[in-house]
Amino acid sequence: MNNQLLKEKLQAIIKKNQTQDDGSPVTNLKLNKTLVTEIEQLTTELENLNPHPQPIRNATVLLEGAWQLQYSTAREIRFLDSLPLGLQMGKVYQVINIADKLFFNLAEVQHSLKLISGYVKVTASFAPVLDTSGLADKRINVYFDKRYLAIQQILGINTPQLNPFKVVAANNPQGRIATLDITYLDETCRIGRGGDKSLFILTKVNNLPNLS
Repeated sequence: MNNQLLKEKLQAIIKKNQTQDDGSPVTNLKLNKTLVTEIEQLTTELENLNPHPQPIRNATVLLEGAWQLQYSTAREIRFLDSLPLGLQMGKVYQVINIADKLFFNLAEVQHSLKLISGYVKVTASFAPVLDTSGLADKRINVYFDKRYLAIQQILGINTPQLNPFKVVAANNPQGRIATLDITYLDETCRIGRGGDKSLFILTKVNNLPNLS
């Protein structure tokens, strides 16, 4: 099976298992083990057909820009998928600036009854990890900077005074440097695996929500 067919099959399974019709990512937390295993198997097969096995070295133009998260096993995404008080995670994005080696993660959050809407944003920088020949390959070290918590609307009324209402230092792992391996990359799809074995499957997008 070629990579296009694998991508279509993988994306179809993910879309079929979206519990909300709001573009929010699927997490393994709410899937049965058989589905999680099938997604992992398809992902591994797609990674084996990676057209850019050294993306940090020769495909940074494809990395640049905005990506929307479709599926993840990461702890922080699973936490957002189980928020209390009727709050729900919406779309999750990652926006990469290759020239400045910066990115930010953005997760939309809203109440199930549309009482409140806002977002969580985390800024970070990254540095390529060099291989044994001294060249960049597929791994980056990640250094999280700040976490922004914002409420954009309450009962449909804009709340600029709460956008953001809190800015704190973002958490970095204790005793280790956070890493991410970019294990698959093409014009529309990206797969990454964190140093904690977490999995991220994203698709390229052209538009981001207005944060103001």
